[in-house]
Amino acid sequence: MRVSIGCCLKYSLPQPTPLIALLNVHYSRFGDLERADYLVTSPSVPLESYRDGFGNWCTRMVAPAGDFTLSTDGVFRDSGQLDPVCPAARQQQVQDLPFETLVYLLGSRYCDTDILSDEAWRLFGDTAPGWARVQAICDFVHNTVTFDYMRADATRTASQTLSGRYGVCRDFAHLAIAFCRCVNIPARYCTGYLSDIGEPEPHPPGDFAAWMEVFLEGRWWVFDPRNNMRRTARILIAVGRDAADVPLTQTFGPNTLKDFRVWTVETPNDAVI
Repeated sequence: MRVSIGCCLKYSLPQPTPLIALLNVHYSRFGDLERADYLVTSPSVPLESYRDGFGNWCTRMVAPAGDFTLSTDGVFRDSGQLDPVCPAARQQQVQDLPFETLVYLLGSRYCDTDILSDEAWRLFGDTAPGWARVQAICDFVHNTVTFDYMRADATRTASQTLSGRYGVCRDFAHLAIAFCRCVNIPARYCTGYLSDIGEPEPHPPGDFAAWMEVFLEGRWWVFDPRNNMRRTARILIAVGRDAADVPLTQTFGPNTLKDFRVWTVETPNDAVI
């Protein structure tokens, strides 16, 4: 499957403003890019790229005052297969987990495990450890939380999502991640493109999506508590403990977002892009 991917973000800035962008496909999927999704700015400014502590590809710059645009435009080769499934995947004992996964057992800015631990064990303590337990968590979050884009809140924590029972995709992910960590399953926050390829029409406007990965049976597996189903052309951009680690853009000064567009469009193999 050949997928055209990209985004365009237009800002109005009252003064020169340092900015960090996290908008490029994750290094683990870079080999699947037919055309790299290079970051382009208008007006053009010097760009400096680096990898953060989670291995994500970040780009820093100083945006000038006035209108400023960030954009990417790439072509991605996807298998066309749904997210993989392994119901037999086992949960490892904490003492047997790789060192690099242990940070994903800890509470974080939006995943307040200290508040949710008792509730997590009450709800899921009797479920079979491993894949079945994670799926039970996703089922609960999906069925309990109502998606409401108009009530998005950048400061909402997992426990607040549980008490309010509404949120957007990042809130679904934060609550499921927090529950997983409470029951000793490493879970990390993921952001990226999620296509509507193969989904019933009409499709909503394009946007970036949030989901989670959990560590079972020696590897990371995708789970999506917002949609609670396997999907096609899920393209990772970044991973972290929660959304605080992977803001798509971080501006260090006042700004107004004037336009925001994201696309993932299946493209015929013989099309010239």
